[in-house]
Amino acid sequence: MTTQIVILAAGMGSRLGRSLPKPLTELNDGRTIMRQQFDNIEHAFGRNAVVTIVVGYKLEHIIEAFPQASFVYNEEYDQTNTSKSLMRALQASQPGGVLWMNGDVVFDPAILDRALAFIARDQSFVTVNTAKVSDEEVKYTTTAEGYIKELSKTVKGGLGEAVGINYISGRDKATLLAHLQRVGDQDYFERGLELAIEKNGLLVEPMDVSDLYAVEIDFAEDLERANHFV
Repeated sequence: MTTQIVILAAGMGSRLGRSLPKPLTELNDGRTIMRQQFDNIEHAFGRNAVVTIVVGYKLEHIIEAFPQASFVYNEEYDQTNTSKSLMRALQASQPGGVLWMNGDVVFDPAILDRALAFIARDQSFVTVNTAKVSDEEVKYTTTAEGYIKELSKTVKGGLGEAVGINYISGRDKATLLAHLQRVGDQDYFERGLELAIEKNGLLVEPMDVSDLYAVEIDFAEDLERANHFV
């Protein structure tokens, strides 16, 4: 079965202070953030990878730049967060698992190589970095068995940070979707995952990529850091 891949790119990205959608921010190597993501996807899944982009803010610029993709529109992009963008993408998806990523993550292509083994066994996972734990980032804890237990910005004693690249298995997708429909408009998609784990016993593995680079671009200093890698 072809892996379904979603890029969440509906937000306004106002903290970076650019006029275009944040995924179209240019990196030092001349590629945009999203072009780097597409290159990584093609590296791992081939040129015929099926990619759906959730668009909202200035969507025409993203559609023009990536006409090969499919698009899902979050018409409430200025009033909702990533939970509702992912909800729309999962509602539009075909049967089977879905790999998704935030549209502002610059990352090592080897991360998706590592993900292939999880996807092959249809295992839900959250990509994590144990090297640092910042107050601003989504943090996580695990159960005694090693599965994700808590997943939010308010986690105390977090083991590391969630990177923003995740996979939901075909068997778990309906459960996650149900929780994404219930959470608040301003919740991140991680809240839906956390509730599915808490209420339904979803088994979500942490995929450790601490040895690889992954930078979520929120501020100018993040962009500067990402440019050291590309």
